[in-house]
Amino acid sequence: MKTRFFSRFSLPLLAASTLLASCNKNDSAPEPGSLAIEIDHLVGNTPLKLNTGTYTNGLGQPFTVSTFNYYLSNIKLGKADGTEYAEPESYRLIKESDTSTKTFTLENVPAGDYTSLSFTIGVDSARNVAGAQTGALDPTNGMFWSWNSGYIYTKLEGSSPAAGGNQQLLFHIGGFKSPNNTIRIASPSLNGAVLQVRKDRTPAVHLAADVQKMFTGPHVIDFSKLSNTMGGSNSVLVADNQAVGMFRVDHVHAN
Repeated sequence: MKTRFFSRFSLPLLAASTLLASCNKNDSAPEPGSLAIEIDHLVGNTPLKLNTGTYTNGLGQPFTVSTFNYYLSNIKLGKADGTEYAEPESYRLIKESDTSTKTFTLENVPAGDYTSLSFTIGVDSARNVAGAQTGALDPTNGMFWSWNSGYIYTKLEGSSPAAGGNQQLLFHIGGFKSPNNTIRIASPSLNGAVLQVRKDRTPAVHLAADVQKMFTGPHVIDFSKLSNTMGGSNSVLVADNQAVGMFRVDHVHAN
């Protein structure tokens, strides 16, 4: 009787347990992967060269660039179903003078197929008032106003004969308070590409950042009228231009 009882009831239970264990193993979340981002700095279609290159803005006014730095923060990846992955502690200072800053990797990205990319040009308001910080946000990087609490989101310095006087160009774009908030979000199109992030696959997005687009777009910047801004309403004009067209996806590598 005991043997018959075991065969009728215990074996089905054992089979169910084995099936459940197998399902749990198969249903476990896939391991995260990585996404590489590489940035090229251009002026129109010409590579940016500090100090030595001469370029023209939308009005044909010649200019040179000696410094080009900016913050990218709060990087987000989106899926077709509307869900997003936001990189934690996402603050990067990009410098034309430091090649290593123009290539970086997002680690521990949940595996999935991502169809959109967005990021903030600048630093969110909370970090602007958070006091002394480290890493990319360390004030010693020269991107923090000592005279006015807050970060310089984009720093472009150079020269142009159109500026008159000492011919200096000084565009320090920053500010997070209304009506002169210059924090902008850019969402460059992936041009139909899908970023397939997997444990064994690291896609790469190649961004192009066009300096010329700081001076063209919704607002045409005339160096004879605007060659120096450190926040305020004139910086808003440049920030608007940056948001519309400064960044584009040049191409995507599947792995």
